[in-house]
Amino acid sequence: MGSGIQPNEYSFVAILTACIRLTELELGLQVHALVAKTGYLESVFVSNALMGMYNKCECLDSVLELFDEMPKRDIASWNTVVSGLVKAQMYERAFESIRQMDQMDGFRADYMTLSAVLTACTDAGSLLRGKEIHAHAIRIGMETDLSVNNALIKFYIKCGTIDDVETLFEKMATRDIITWTEMIRAYGEFGSIDMAMDMFHTMPEKDSVSCNALLAGLRENGKAFEVLDLFISMVEEGLELTDYTLTTVAKACRLLGARKLSEQLQGFIIKFGLLANARVEAALLDMCTHCGRMVDAGKMFKRWPFEWDGSIICTSMICGYAGNGLPDEAMSLFCRYRAEGSIILDEAASTSILGVCGTLGSDRMGEQIHCHVLKSGLSSDLEVANALISMYFKCWNMDSAKKVFNIMPAHDVVSWNGLIAGFIIHKRGDDALTVWSNLHKAGIKPDKISILLVISAYKYTKLCLVDDCCRFFSSMQTEFDIEPSQEHYASFVGVLGIWGFFELAEKTISNMAFEPEASVWRALLDGCGIHSNAILGKRVIKHLLSMEPQDPSTYVLVANLYSASGRWHCSDTVRKEMRVKGFQKQPSRSWVIHKNETISFYTRDKSHSQTKDIYSGLEILISECQKAGYVPDTSFVLHEVGEQQKKDFLLYHSAKLAAAFGLLMNRPGKPIKIVKNISLCEDCHQFLKYTSAITNRQILLALRDASGFHYFSGGHCSCDDRW
Repeated sequence: MGSGIQPNEYSFVAILTACIRLTELELGLQVHALVAKTGYLESVFVSNALMGMYNKCECLDSVLELFDEMPKRDIASWNTVVSGLVKAQMYERAFESIRQMDQMDGFRADYMTLSAVLTACTDAGSLLRGKEIHAHAIRIGMETDLSVNNALIKFYIKCGTIDDVETLFEKMATRDIITWTEMIRAYGEFGSIDMAMDMFHTMPEKDSVSCNALLAGLRENGKAFEVLDLFISMVEEGLELTDYTLTTVAKACRLLGARKLSEQLQGFIIKFGLLANARVEAALLDMCTHCGRMVDAGKMFKRWPFEWDGSIICTSMICGYAGNGLPDEAMSLFCRYRAEGSIILDEAASTSILGVCGTLGSDRMGEQIHCHVLKSGLSSDLEVANALISMYFKCWNMDSAKKVFNIMPAHDVVSWNGLIAGFIIHKRGDDALTVWSNLHKAGIKPDKISILLVISAYKYTKLCLVDDCCRFFSSMQTEFDIEPSQEHYASFVGVLGIWGFFELAEKTISNMAFEPEASVWRALLDGCGIHSNAILGKRVIKHLLSMEPQDPSTYVLVANLYSASGRWHCSDTVRKEMRVKGFQKQPSRSWVIHKNETISFYTRDKSHSQTKDIYSGLEILISECQKAGYVPDTSFVLHEVGEQQKKDFLLYHSAKLAAAFGLLMNRPGKPIKIVKNISLCEDCHQFLKYTSAITNRQILLALRDASGFHYFSGGHCSCDDRW
């Protein structure tokens, strides 16, 4: 302009294209003013470029205003509007625009239109509408277009079945790297990780995106070691290591809880200068907390750059403290940073903190976060609402969990799974199956977690429904397109074991298409313990020992079973093997929340300031329970100590200490809520039943352990004494 040369439509399109690439709204507004002044708004190309600029800068109102004022439009104009509406999640208006496009201007949808509207169908989870778009693409001869087919694959991954995806893929005459990558992602998301790996090795060309797709599939399917192998291959082949690559590998190390591997990964990233990135640093800090490296996590936390968003790492540290048995530190950090305003309780932080409240059983803190969620308008966020459901059912409150579910404006499969899981952890199998039936009626597509939960529900039904469970399990693949995994088999065998169908359980294991893992045998062993089936138990023990699992809890269980049957030599052998392998039994810990403070107890713990009163109160309880018929069960205690020492060891278990503390500190009639990090032993179970019977006041002892909830009242437990 200063040179006297007037810009034309090509000049405007060029400068607006630069604004789009740079997301330069301020300059774009100045160009818009100049376009209007020079009369080029009537140019379709210039107006399209302006709409594209506003679209990139997320100014949808300006896009729609420009579009409405255009005297003439082309297909690109409509596509810009449709893509803007889809980006803003205004899916119904996007669908309506497609109809108007044909009626008002007579344009036929092209590949960009169809791709955009298929994205809307995918994001909205609309299977019916997506199939209509697919049919429309075939009618107008677009079924061979590569972009449309790639969009259809993405749609069917989210809303259809793996058969839909495979059928489409087989019909495609042309494929590109996006097609192959989406197929890898499809198999990963549908749980067919072996097929995903075959697809990866078959594809003619690979890049970091396709590698990342396989990395994600491997991680989501629990194949953490395979994630590390693929990562090493990427490094050796010189492929680009993106933020997504590094965070996925960090999550794999997190999944393994492998301290040494996590140190090696962090060292590699530092050595090659791949840090200085908030996402990668946050993933590494989270990895450290899950690998027991809280000291290293603390150092990362302290040196976190001021200019980076600190809210996410505050959340990671809080969750890390909670997960590493440091609940007081978790709550202290949360309260401190909340008071300072350093932690922003957005959707992600609220979801994480609610998870901590659920883990700890801190219902009062959970209710405070719920109030914040309501005041902040976050209650409509799906992940937050799902976290509220989980928090409430873990904090003994299924009524509030149901209430949150019922007032949610929309549900996804996680919402339904949460409600089912809540009833299962409360051992209300019939209610869980009712929710499953309603999920089916609502047209929600179940995932592998849904199926796993439904199988588990049959453990806790009032009547034996093993025949129904067998039919459900056998229909997994045909009806839900989900192949049974080790977890599904373990849950099914657990159902058969808990109801005493041992012959069928053994037959199921022998007919498995793959070698059963320790979890499957452990599920059967649980059933043997419930029904005192020593003969089968011995056979199962042999399988567990020969497999040499890395989980020390298996060795503890086997050693205890040997001790219970008086086979002390065998028990000693198992415990010696544990020591050689460096395995340690997870220490039993029980806690109660008192005045917003977590009061923890370990076996024979004397660290509390009121230890003298707690022990005195517990001794009185023990004496009264023994008068009522309680006899300490010393069969699981090491045989090399005397009988009195065995009783002393048993009588001061963490759950008993927590119960004594609760009785001392709670006002009469108030429920005592205890959380235990591992399953309640049989002796403590009996003791708490007697405790609930001998107290003169109406008292409810509510305990949550690794198996679920126990409600003790009047000498009975809600688990129907199924031990």
